[in-house]
Amino acid sequence: MKVLIVSQYFWPENFLINDLAKSLVDKGHQVEVLTGKPNYPSGKIFDGYKVLGIQSEMFNDVKINRIPLIPRGNTIFHLGLNYLFFVISALICAPWALRKRKYDLIYVYCTSPTFQAIPAIFLGWIKGAPVVLWIQDLWPESLSGTGYIKNKAFLKLVEIVVKAIYQNVELLLVQSLAFIEPVKKLASSTPVMYYPNSVSQVFNSPPKTSLTELTGLTDKFSVMFSGNIGTAQAVNVIIDAATLLKEHTDIHFIVLGDGSSRDWLLKEVISRDLSNFDLPGRFPLEAMPGFMQKASVMLVSLASDSPFTLTVPSKIQTYMAAGRPILASLDGEGARLVVHARAGLAAPAEDPKALADAVIALYEMTSIERDKLGANGRKYYNDNFNHDKLVDELINRFQETVQSTKEIR
Repeated sequence: MKVLIVSQYFWPENFLINDLAKSLVDKGHQVEVLTGKPNYPSGKIFDGYKVLGIQSEMFNDVKINRIPLIPRGNTIFHLGLNYLFFVISALICAPWALRKRKYDLIYVYCTSPTFQAIPAIFLGWIKGAPVVLWIQDLWPESLSGTGYIKNKAFLKLVEIVVKAIYQNVELLLVQSLAFIEPVKKLASSTPVMYYPNSVSQVFNSPPKTSLTELTGLTDKFSVMFSGNIGTAQAVNVIIDAATLLKEHTDIHFIVLGDGSSRDWLLKEVISRDLSNFDLPGRFPLEAMPGFMQKASVMLVSLASDSPFTLTVPSKIQTYMAAGRPILASLDGEGARLVVHARAGLAAPAEDPKALADAVIALYEMTSIERDKLGANGRKYYNDNFNHDKLVDELINRFQETVQSTKEIR
């Protein structure tokens, strides 16, 4: 098949869609990507790219078509511009950038904003290709959940647009079982199917890169968080828990990554005089398995707002693949998954006392008990989230969608 992937985010930004595109090529399919200029999570356009102009490049035999994009910056205003600009830019530039090309199917990696599916639907109409959405975030629930948007009339308008999107594609895939019902309510007759996240293939082999020395990683009981450091992740609960545990000098918190809340955390570490908390910054994806496998515990957190109770953060699968015990500071489906897999402990979202207590509970376990939790998570990952198995399943769904579309037409 010839597949066009539409995604606002793609390599060199670290997202699951990168490995999926490569795997489709490895399995004999032709893949192109329509995306913007890389700027996540720093909010600044990466070196070697520019805001304006259409740029093309190759990544593992995948042709990448990059359209103009305003970077997301560090404010809600700039983020809104970034979201809107991608949709407008794709509607205007994509038909020209992809002229004279035919595709069997268009696949949308549908992180926020869901609006990025609009140009994909337009391209599907032009190219005569079915469109499949892989929904990573629920809209408008995610907008209200972050607290950025509270106007009910605006949220209702967003819901109407999302409903129109869902009803004008051929298939909706959801990353969480808890997404099925809310998506079905808006999808009308469009099929909705569960298709979970997997992880980058680098987590399936031993680390091949030398690691930077991180304070407290191996000589103390290390609690590591990795990924975007933003509002949705409710990272305030991590530093509050670290403050409660500051007298436990052999427990150390490490927050890897970047994002809108990182500068605030750095200031809080200083103002609270915390010696048990470090923010080393971002590292290449290839280094992450090595860091994770050395950590005592891997931490995932989300805000307590109701939309996030339905979400399974992709870092849960990542932590399972790394084979380390998981501490889930969140509610709902993500916490249920960690407990069900017997891969770690869960604490209520945004509850620093409960998080601190869970850290102590894991700290007081024997290394054998913690290793067992990690092994349980790794087994659950292999049984339910194996990358190759999921890619094969996706290809089957692509083929079924293409065939059924041909029969209807």
